[in-house]
Amino acid sequence: MDGDISRYEDIINLPHHVSSVHPHMNMSDRAAQFAPFDALTGFSEAVDETAKKSQKENEIWIGGK
Repeated sequence: MDGDISRYEDIINLPHHVSSVHPHMNMSDRAAQFAPFDALTGFSEAVDETAKKSQKENEIWIGGK
């Protein structure tokens, strides 16, 4: 690669394409496309439950010292 832009000389100065068919998407809708999704359904709930159990065990251990 080494920064060789000569391969793109034919397209580097072309104007930005604007579709005549599809309306411009607003920023909020565009951002939603890239928002994370819950690929592991229930994972966050399992993590929360484990954290609660650990907190309770920690409180018992500290309290019993």
